[in-house]
Amino acid sequence: DQSGSSANTDPYGKCCVDYAKAWAEEMEAKIAGGEKLEDIADSAGHEVDRRPGFGITGFMYGCAVGMIAKAWIHGEALRRWHNLKTQIGTEGEKANESGGVLNPALINISETNNPVSERKV
Repeated sequence: DQSGSSANTDPYGKCCVDYAKAWAEEMEAKIAGGEKLEDIADSAGHEVDRRPGFGITGFMYGCAVGMIAKAWIHGEALRRWHNLKTQIGTEGEKANESGGVLNPALINISETNNPVSERKV
């Protein structure tokens, strides 16, 4: 709804809200055409992300899943699909039980390939 857009006037927050809205609309159109959520959610998200003005981060994607889960008729199914798709172990199943949304943002830290730790001062 419009309350999310008006409450998020900064570019980062606005992009999250706008992306969530556009992604839900894209999925809604595909579902109305007879496709299943789990078959189109990922590709629909990528289609929207390639549009001008987006280019979201992993954290923004997780925020969008959370917003859609609370506002869209198919949102709970999207949340559950996302958690299982994102899990590394069993944390997606636990998030599905608790009602949470996994954060898909990931950072790898390796001391052996860390230019900062290898730099000589």
